[in-house]
Amino acid sequence: MPDHAARIYTRTGDQGKTGLSGGRRVRKDCPEIQAIGDVDELNSVIGMILAHDVAGDVKNILIEIQHQLFNLGAELSNPNLELIHADMVTSLEQQVDSFSQSLPVLKKFILPNGGDAASICHLARAVCRRAERSVVNLSQHQAVNPEIQVYLNRLSDFLFVTCRILSRHSGHPEMLWSSESQSRK
Repeated sequence: MPDHAARIYTRTGDQGKTGLSGGRRVRKDCPEIQAIGDVDELNSVIGMILAHDVAGDVKNILIEIQHQLFNLGAELSNPNLELIHADMVTSLEQQVDSFSQSLPVLKKFILPNGGDAASICHLARAVCRRAERSVVNLSQHQAVNPEIQVYLNRLSDFLFVTCRILSRHSGHPEMLWSSESQSRK
């Protein structure tokens, strides 16, 4: 074991700037950092889903997505990288189609709930949408691999279907949205 541990704090960000790949320093509130932070938050929320009892196939896919999100963040940090590809989008689409086959067709919106893992997955879906908006904003300031935006859009679809799968797995019925809520009656 080494005599000293690597220091976590560097003090280089104390003035509101942070470093990106290649040593470039940027403000912590710039669009790049906002997008990277939203993707990091999404990855963390997916980790919260995985802290619960989820079926093996869902678990394995979510772990793979976590790896892909790290790659996505790396690509946002260094636009010279191209780590997100169309085949990743195709894979998400195939999973959505596969999972959807076992679910009833929805004719109304569902409320975000359905047990612990499903509820956290709904949160992940909402964070994914925010990350997508951040990437769209970033693309107005610099070149961004267009597959990143497509990937995040499809990932939110995947997470929605996964919410439904997790809700069913935990025995919680889906609650359909009604414009006439019980509190108004």
